[in-house]
Amino acid sequence: MKLVHSASLLAVTAAIATAAWSQTAETRITQGQAAVGPVAPRKAEGPQYGTFGFDEAGMNRQVAPGDDFYAFVNGTWAKNTPIPSDKSSYGSFNILSDLSEERTRGILEEAAKDKGSKIGRAYATYADTAAIEAKGLAPIKPWLARIKGLKDRAAYPALVAEATRAGIGGPFAGYVGQDDKQPEVYALTLAQSGLGMPDRDYYLKPDAKLAETKAAYQAHIARQLASAGEPNAAARAAALVDYETRIAQVSWTRVDSRDATKTYNKMSAADLQRMAPGFDFSTYFKGIGAPVDTVIVSQPTAVAGIAKLVAAAPLQVLQDQLLVRSLDGYADVLPSEFDREQFAFYGTVLSGTPEQEARWKRAVAFTSGALDDEVSKIYVQRYFPPETKAAADKLVRNVIAAMDARIDKLEWMTPATKVKAHAKLAAFTPKIGYPDRWKDYSGLQINSGDAFGNQWRANNWQQAYNVQHLGKPLQRWEWGMTPMTINAYANFGMVEIVFPAAILQPPFFDPEADPAVNYGGIGAVIGHELSHHFDDQGAKYDAKGELTDWWTPADVAAFAQRTDALVAQYNAYEPLPGLHVNGKLTLGENVADLAGLTVAYDAYRKSLGGKPAPVLGGFTGDQRFYLGWAQVWRRNYREANLRQRLLTDPHSPSEQRTWVVRNLDPWYAAYKPSPAQKLYLQPQQRVRIW
Repeated sequence: MKLVHSASLLAVTAAIATAAWSQTAETRITQGQAAVGPVAPRKAEGPQYGTFGFDEAGMNRQVAPGDDFYAFVNGTWAKNTPIPSDKSSYGSFNILSDLSEERTRGILEEAAKDKGSKIGRAYATYADTAAIEAKGLAPIKPWLARIKGLKDRAAYPALVAEATRAGIGGPFAGYVGQDDKQPEVYALTLAQSGLGMPDRDYYLKPDAKLAETKAAYQAHIARQLASAGEPNAAARAAALVDYETRIAQVSWTRVDSRDATKTYNKMSAADLQRMAPGFDFSTYFKGIGAPVDTVIVSQPTAVAGIAKLVAAAPLQVLQDQLLVRSLDGYADVLPSEFDREQFAFYGTVLSGTPEQEARWKRAVAFTSGALDDEVSKIYVQRYFPPETKAAADKLVRNVIAAMDARIDKLEWMTPATKVKAHAKLAAFTPKIGYPDRWKDYSGLQINSGDAFGNQWRANNWQQAYNVQHLGKPLQRWEWGMTPMTINAYANFGMVEIVFPAAILQPPFFDPEADPAVNYGGIGAVIGHELSHHFDDQGAKYDAKGELTDWWTPADVAAFAQRTDALVAQYNAYEPLPGLHVNGKLTLGENVADLAGLTVAYDAYRKSLGGKPAPVLGGFTGDQRFYLGWAQVWRRNYREANLRQRLLTDPHSPSEQRTWVVRNLDPWYAAYKPSPAQKLYLQPQQRVRIW
């Protein structure tokens, strides 16, 4: 099930191995970025990193902490660590992803020796590029013929529905999730889509680099059409880009699309049809297996605008969009000509990645996505010991207790709202490691030698699995990430925080490390996800997960005053010349970083039991706490990837995430920056929320 209005620790925006981008209000949670590179070997005794869980060799002590805390902690690492040729960025998350990927590879290669293993067949068949090459376009030709055979515009909605079931993007995105105002009920949500590039800004913003990208996108479309034997490819590509530019013009911004209040627009299917008469939504809903009477429309004006554009577009343009989305979406199981072209644009142009990942890595990603729980249950048996889960459970409890205590200290929150905030915190469900139930894939057919068919059937299975939630009780046991994922998330409707097994490793968490480093690492991650439920969007959901006004107007005003200051602070950061962090887009994550680190610090201090922390490596306990925070954000970016993130990612870049310490009084006490240093803020300038 896809998660709506949830928030994760790390956005996954690098490699695009599926069709083109679909711009929706939905938060897509997929497996974390895989990476190559050295993985620190586990020591026989003691912490994995350094002498107390921190890599001192990665520091640049020539930089004052008060000038750039990120560079002070990570400067030498950043200077000496190249980005692997198959990656758009590289850091702590990627190092763990590499380890997770290698472990999963071992599981799948072992399974591939067993002809009766479904995951083994999926992996081996995807990895067999010779067989894929030998088949040419034959596997996809019947579907392409369906698209090219579209003669009647009235048949277009049914064809779009069939494409949706196969994971191919169209003008709209329809999916099933919790009803934000009836969280025990599943509902169908309809969102804007129709863009082949990551965001409307790629089409509309007057920027030279983005203009180059748009031209490259048009050339990419032309090459894919020509490779498929389509005539007049250049002219048809130009027409398609013009059509998508018009879609971009009516599409909502990412800032508006992350607003839970603005995007909750429940209406009857009949009212939707009257609002947007240019597209037969009833046929589309029936075609995706969700013949509903009511629907939640995320961006009403955009949906109406896109429907109008669909009604006016030449049939050839509508066909070409589906053709290109299909060729891009299934490029990895088509002849290498299509695969290379898809990567050349989505991997290299958009993200700056010079080299495509090795086929085995992509086979791991495909199998883990298509049969996630079948792979996951083996992974956790082998690589997630009970003692790690128990230690993480304890940390979570400590951080929740610290958050509970901090609520009482808030000067800006009214007593009535504090009572409700405590109740919401008490309702939390922390999920650690892996689900307590697994999905049943007996209905998914995986055939040896049929890579295209396996992917087609897997996409259809996932779509059917999603829509079958309609009319059923809430399935609280489901997860939105695999245990192999290096990430974590908060789900507002479920009132839960989720920490996959694979993130509960160094540098985030090491049972052998100094507690200060662990609290600054995984403790702050726990606090981050916990505080998402009280960020600018999560705070709109009550203890039952219902989108409702449970704060008093005075609380809302006081909170907004503080978040506005945080928006202004992040707006001032300029990671690339002329391109700033978008403080409104990144607000939820920045609030979660600030609050999470604040709460984790309280939990760490309480864990000392009133005793002073020892000095280790010349660092006090408080200093080590902030070192643990900064260490997990190590990341080097390629310029194209950083540009893409600044336009699309609700998270700030790693350097700016680390700088959140400048708002915290204990950081000033620990490192004693001078007022002349760059990160220094006067006490009255520091943003204090939690």
